[in-house]
Amino acid sequence: MKKTVMIISGLLALMSLSACGERDQATTTKRGLVDEKAWKGAHNGFVAKEWTPGDKTAWENQIRARNQYQNEYVKTN
Repeated sequence: MKKTVMIISGLLALMSLSACGERDQATTTKRGLVDEKAWKGAHNGFVAKEWTPGDKTAWENQIRARNQYQNEYVKTN
């Protein structure tokens, strides 16, 4: 009986400490991915049609237009 209590308490201690071993995800890097500038574009079909990948000024204009579309002050006037 005493041996089972010790085994169960040991397993509970190991399970509770296992969460402390999680790695910080902000510092880990993924293999094969290179940190690119945002205006370089996504490598998929989900980009705005008015924007060409690699054009920084067009990207900035697209972001400004999206921000104005979400601006509640502009919508109420």
